[in-house]
Amino acid sequence: MSTLIPAPFWFLRHGETDWNAQNLAQGNVDIPLNAHGIAQARQAAAALVGRGIEAIAVSPLGRARQTADIAAATLGVPVEIVPDLREVAFGVEEGRPMGAWFTDWFAGRATPEGGEPFGALRLRARLALNRVLAVERRWLVVAHGGLFRAVRAEMGLTAAVRTANGVPIFCLPPTAAGETWRLLSPAEVDQGAAGTPVADGTG
Repeated sequence: MSTLIPAPFWFLRHGETDWNAQNLAQGNVDIPLNAHGIAQARQAAAALVGRGIEAIAVSPLGRARQTADIAAATLGVPVEIVPDLREVAFGVEEGRPMGAWFTDWFAGRATPEGGEPFGALRLRARLALNRVLAVERRWLVVAHGGLFRAVRAEMGLTAAVRTANGVPIFCLPPTAAGETWRLLSPAEVDQGAAGTPVADGTG
């Protein structure tokens, strides 16, 4: 059963960075958006126009804040920095290629030295998101791939899905007992489609 407040919201993983393009674990290393990531953020912002978004909650890391600022300028809404929406720390693996260690991490089998366990991330993500959703607005949450894996787990969905950079996801809570959250792309929202996971990482 989901422990998230059952309120719909939009989620956006920040645009691409050079480390994303090189498949390196970013964690809490503050890597800026590259040119492609800036273009992704602009495209995402355009796709979110007219969807009733009233405010943006964002991770304090620069790549997320850059993405949120682009969206805020397009949507004309305020931005609130939420420290606990920051990406997971990967300890000794930050700056290194993604590998089998990462699967072991989100499966809860092992945590890199100096890193944050997946279970701890789940708790942090749930508490942070619930503080946001407790304020009755239509939110856009701009954060990270690793963090959204934890959010997915809290939704009762698999964490073994890579969230694409710069692709908006509409998160729709269950409407009946036994249902799970549904994750919709803007096109699926427009078509009234039943929820299927959108986008396929971390950081």
